[in-house]
Amino acid sequence: MGKRVLMAMSGGIDSTMSALLLLEQGYELVGATYRTYDTITESCISKEKGCCTIDSIMEARDNARKLGFEHHIVDFRDDFKTHVIDDFISQYMSGRTPNPCVLCNAFIKWGVLMDKADELGCDYIATGHYARIREIDGHHYLAAAADAKKDQTYFLWMIPEHHLARTLFPLGGFTKNQVRQMAAERGFIKLAEKKESQEICFVPNDDYRTFLAANVPNYAERCVAGNYVDRNGNMLGKHAGFPNYTIGQRKGLGIALGHPAYVTAIDANSNTITLGANDDLLTKTVSVSQCRFTDRKRIEANPRLMCRIRYRSMPQPATISLDGDNAVLLFDEPVWGPTPGQSAVFYQDDCVVGGGIVER
Repeated sequence: MGKRVLMAMSGGIDSTMSALLLLEQGYELVGATYRTYDTITESCISKEKGCCTIDSIMEARDNARKLGFEHHIVDFRDDFKTHVIDDFISQYMSGRTPNPCVLCNAFIKWGVLMDKADELGCDYIATGHYARIREIDGHHYLAAAADAKKDQTYFLWMIPEHHLARTLFPLGGFTKNQVRQMAAERGFIKLAEKKESQEICFVPNDDYRTFLAANVPNYAERCVAGNYVDRNGNMLGKHAGFPNYTIGQRKGLGIALGHPAYVTAIDANSNTITLGANDDLLTKTVSVSQCRFTDRKRIEANPRLMCRIRYRSMPQPATISLDGDNAVLLFDEPVWGPTPGQSAVFYQDDCVVGGGIVER
């Protein structure tokens, strides 16, 4: 393959440093920054934050110009709404907890952006994600980044293998501190000192409840008071509407039971929230759907793996049983709070071998 790369530019330190490193390695770069959403609407006014705002788009353009390569601003708002925002709303309004970054990576960054790369004659796309790619037995696998605290493979599991074969992750072998140091050494002092945002990019102030209220036409009719119950169905009190809660939530429940209470189940159809103890969220068995595998035969031959059921959790040893696109994970030790709608990501030897969507 050639060395022409579509560099996904966010305006932040990671994508800018990725671009600089690739230039130093002799790649020919074409920059691209995408507009994916509008946060300012009649019913939801907030200062924009995140990776796809007007300010960050302009920063990305300026950084590309400073580094001497062409830059394109592309409008993916329709695709982003269809694949990411609409799913986010649908999941919450079904009593689930979505993972929008996973869908954004699969359908936007490695979907319509890959189409843009083809349009511009690029051999690869590159991003500032902290991940690596390994080729094993003719397959391309995601592999954990050198910086375990920044490893982002959890959010990348849904990327098709044929796209991984055309992907570069320049930062995969570095720690975040090393990246900041390299940026400072190359004169990008402001970027080196810039704070990171951990918020969902299209949700103002990281307040998903206000976002839902502003974007679900009949939200006031659907988000109404309902019953808190215990695991036996006994009524405990009233809650403020099921979309306000997520599995494992303890704070903001608005009920005093004389002991710590956690959300253990959400039934959107009956608008019922089940409360229980911390231990009620422990389980050894987790069901997943919509599974994808890099090499299914590898899993069938060796069903032992490590599984991460949330970004901030450590991978835990489990045995997987496959049933078409569904699977059941039997963990060696109980895991806490598997949440419908979140991702379960499967690892073997630090490589992502597959993933699925948590159902229970």
